[in-house]
Amino acid sequence: MKIANGLKGLGITLCGLSAVALVGCGGDSDHDYVEQPQPQTLNCEQLAGLAIPADAFALATSGGEVTASSVVAASGSGAAALPEHCLVEGRIAPVDPAAPDILFKVALPADWNKKALMFGGGGFNGSIPNITGNIAQGAVDQPLPVARGYATFASDSGHQANDYGSQDGRWGLNDEAVNNFAGDALKKTRDASMFIIKKRYGGAPAHSYFAGGSTGGREALTSIQRWPGDWDGAIAWYPAWNDAEALLAGQHYSRALSQPGAYPSFAKRQLLLDAALEACDELDGLADELINDQRQCNAIFDPSTAMVNGNPLRCPGGGDDGDSCLSDAQINALKTMDQGVTFNFPLASGETGYPGSNVWGADLGIDTSTPLGNTITFLNFGYTAPVFPNMPQYAPYLSVLVDQWVRYSVARDASFNSYNLDPINPAPQYAQRISDLSVGLNAGTNISGFEARGGKLLLAHGMSDVLVSTRATEMYYGRLLNQMGAEKVDSFVRFYEVAGFGHAASLSFNATWDSLTALEDWVEQGTAPENQITTDTVGEPGRTRPLCDYPAWPRYIGGGDPMEAASFECARE
Repeated sequence: MKIANGLKGLGITLCGLSAVALVGCGGDSDHDYVEQPQPQTLNCEQLAGLAIPADAFALATSGGEVTASSVVAASGSGAAALPEHCLVEGRIAPVDPAAPDILFKVALPADWNKKALMFGGGGFNGSIPNITGNIAQGAVDQPLPVARGYATFASDSGHQANDYGSQDGRWGLNDEAVNNFAGDALKKTRDASMFIIKKRYGGAPAHSYFAGGSTGGREALTSIQRWPGDWDGAIAWYPAWNDAEALLAGQHYSRALSQPGAYPSFAKRQLLLDAALEACDELDGLADELINDQRQCNAIFDPSTAMVNGNPLRCPGGGDDGDSCLSDAQINALKTMDQGVTFNFPLASGETGYPGSNVWGADLGIDTSTPLGNTITFLNFGYTAPVFPNMPQYAPYLSVLVDQWVRYSVARDASFNSYNLDPINPAPQYAQRISDLSVGLNAGTNISGFEARGGKLLLAHGMSDVLVSTRATEMYYGRLLNQMGAEKVDSFVRFYEVAGFGHAASLSFNATWDSLTALEDWVEQGTAPENQITTDTVGEPGRTRPLCDYPAWPRYIGGGDPMEAASFECARE
């Protein structure tokens, strides 16, 4: 049994080693070898209209179908080059006729490397990720996954978004759609894609990986926890693994930011960042507008007493004196986000609160002059304050997201005033509903099944993320250590934090990393990640920093080129 299981971990079964197989595998070894027929394969055009039977899925569906397939010619050059591939579009039909379909895509390269890669989504999903693009924070100087030969796939998680895009919460009105978003769509999409891959290539992948960030990071962790046998490795950037609690915390923050005078202007956000850098930038030995020693910064920085440019950050008397200082209302709202929240009701997930975010030193959206600046503003504090009951679409991303979730998933009433949901002490009917939702929305931290089959996990998070808390990922990793011990965790998990990097994008340090190669080497060659490097593409393009094993952080050695990772050591004190 040990040998059989080991072979399965390599994507091999004793009855499927090659086209030459042993008759009656598992029986009498005296049988003669016989040639087995090669499975029939379909070309790209033949995939169109392919029916996917319900029994191809491990979870209940009404089957699926390929709705379109077409050959896409090779294009582009360098790292952006795309190979010739077959692009497949499909749908997975629900059991409940009132539930939306799951729409998905599969990219099948002409030169297949016998590997598969699933892309995770973002926010509430509602659209299909670009499966011929790069993975979250992937290296920009390396071939795209599909150009490496990967069969790639992804879905919209079981609903189609309106003008609110990834913030659209209408799916919360249907139970099957709720379950699909919570995780079921991941398994269904994987099973449908594997069915198509086998039809096209005549066999299953030798290795299967999952890569995603934010919601996609939660999806990666959910997949390896619930269906460990499907995956050889996963990459999870800034994972919203405890999503129910993150949404409740977002409600807490949103209510705080909606108080009179609490919402900070662009200039005030810049002032706060300047004050944090003034207090904390050189804690790592180098003034480079990056706070590497974030934990020490959190311990010493207080916006109520901080100085900036020789003046107190706090306005005299605590009132709002314009963009030269922060009022008490603004400071209190920011401290609310830093401190996190504890809930006074039980959640079936077992969680009791949310740990808050590293607000001090974060870019909360201060530059809208470039497309990336607009993205950062959109994902952070937005362009206008949260307003209830009619939440502006350009309020903070988290405020809009939570407003949709409360109205559609929790209250199941589109006209509900989400402000009336107290995230700490909700009314009993809402507390029960939130508790029920938490089971599916959260990725469990017991991934022993994934470890047992030889799976490898890469975790990474920016230290300046205020949409999904860095501290939450630290908590996830801490639970792995408590459950399995440091030696076991070190055998299959790596966790890195990146200074100056926010959620998905940053003007300070826009992190990229060749995580896919690192994962391949670990899974396929047994070479654990060492001396990994992240490269900035925006703040100081080409600047590199070491990726330090948590809880270590990069400290400047002195005398070396501050643009080079080699000039830093990984410090733990």
